[in-house]
Amino acid sequence: MDIYRHVIRPLLFSANVDPERSHQQTLQILVWLEKQRYNPVGKWTRKQLERSLCYSNLRLSQTLWGIDFANPLGLAAGFDKDGLAAPIWSSFGFGFAELGTVTFHPQLGNPPPRLFRLTQDLAALNRMGFNNQGAAALAERLSGYHLRDNLLSSGFPLGINLGKSKITPLEEAAGDYVASFRLLQDYGDYFVINVSSPNTPGLRSLQSQDQLSLIIEALLAENQHKKPILVKIAPDLEWSAISKVVELAQSYKLAGIIATNTTISREGLQTKIVKATGKPITEEAGGISGAPLRDRSTAVIRYIWQQSQGKIPIIGVGGVFTADDAWEKITAGASLIQVYTGWIYSGPAMVKEILGGLLQKLDDAGLASISDAVGKAENKVSGSPM
Repeated sequence: MDIYRHVIRPLLFSANVDPERSHQQTLQILVWLEKQRYNPVGKWTRKQLERSLCYSNLRLSQTLWGIDFANPLGLAAGFDKDGLAAPIWSSFGFGFAELGTVTFHPQLGNPPPRLFRLTQDLAALNRMGFNNQGAAALAERLSGYHLRDNLLSSGFPLGINLGKSKITPLEEAAGDYVASFRLLQDYGDYFVINVSSPNTPGLRSLQSQDQLSLIIEALLAENQHKKPILVKIAPDLEWSAISKVVELAQSYKLAGIIATNTTISREGLQTKIVKATGKPITEEAGGISGAPLRDRSTAVIRYIWQQSQGKIPIIGVGGVFTADDAWEKITAGASLIQVYTGWIYSGPAMVKEILGGLLQKLDDAGLASISDAVGKAENKVSGSPM
């Protein structure tokens, strides 16, 4: 029996349990476990985690941007904003993890309640608002991990997702991103320009060609170590706007694109009323993640692959719960896949299940490695802009 799905998840998803508090308690457990890593109990626990949750096969490995990824499945930004559990994510079977979103200025985020589970839709609604301790705190924490554990040489890739501080005017956004990057560039294997969260006023306007180019130019000028820089886009962009992002990525030789962030669409949801507030879902602000995002994010991946002729690496995220979901995104054009909401619903065993399923799909397709599957499907744009 899957203990998580039959015992733990019903408790976590209880009507009396606040999702954000549950999330914080989970992180506290992981922090405690990370701190015990050098005593016998901690070593034994971590070994048991790795034995139960990790899945290793060279056919699932690949190298992107000079970085070795043991497998294509990573933890998406948003779960570990402040890098509290950075040294332990590899023990859950992930091939990489993305920290953040982090802003230059520490900020509390939006007022609660701001995280809701939409169980009928296998989804979540969040309007967190980039709550985090700030770039300086993250840099100090990662520096400590490096000095203690040599984390940067562990072989486990860490991405860092950068956002704009809420108090920073939009016209000063480039400088805000650069200030965070300057503090963190020694500690991330790759960096992400997040201009697509719906929960910071005006942020999505920075996806426009003129605004985004200013941020990219400023970061590239600061990028002394030539770290890979990607941009994360919203699923709600029109196709023409996505084409402009692709053009920018090619023009500035960005490392890649993450597709996609959460959606502001409420179309097709089974949930009509948010129980925690009693309000219609259409009146609740925030972005939707999970299963409702699956098809749109895959369509965006396919479109980027087509528009770039497969020359821009893509990290696909949105609605991944199973090996079928991951395979669909990989064959549409994603080199790497990220999960968050699906992991919450399915539990830690999901990573091993997906990786085993991907290996079976490689066998079924007669492919030697996961990189051979990237963009393998017929890449025709389906659907229409949201």
